[in-house]
Amino acid sequence: MHNALGVIAVVVVGLMVGVEFAVAVFVNPILDRLPNDGGVQARSDGARVLGRIMPFWYIGSVVLGSVWAAVSRGGAGAPLVATGTALLVLSVVMSVLLLVPINKRVATWSKEGVPADWKQQVGRWDRLHYARVGIIVCAFALFTVALA
Repeated sequence: MHNALGVIAVVVVGLMVGVEFAVAVFVNPILDRLPNDGGVQARSDGARVLGRIMPFWYIGSVVLGSVWAAVSRGGAGAPLVATGTALLVLSVVMSVLLLVPINKRVATWSKEGVPADWKQQVGRWDRLHYARVGIIVCAFALFTVALA
């Protein structure tokens, strides 16, 4: 069960890292290059869609990591799993306190109704998101090494 739990946690967190990395490095930069601020509506739609899904994914990852840490307690990889889980908790706290408030505002925007400082808001979200991606990449790496 210990190995199966580890594999499931690595796959779930790895897929989450992939989605968040793609948003940070590919999707949002592409949207930002659309003419006439065309990315505003796409970012708004993305905020609504991913804003509904990602909380479950993040919390599920924390739960998986916590259960894996409890099951592997005292084992060789236990400190790695515990540290990776702590990083996932940090990413959730960071999301709730810093990213979600911006995301909620972005989700309400339409092409006809955006605030004057919308570029600064999405820029701040992007910078915070890069940091969050770095945190979850580290958690994924720790989980992967613990599994090996």
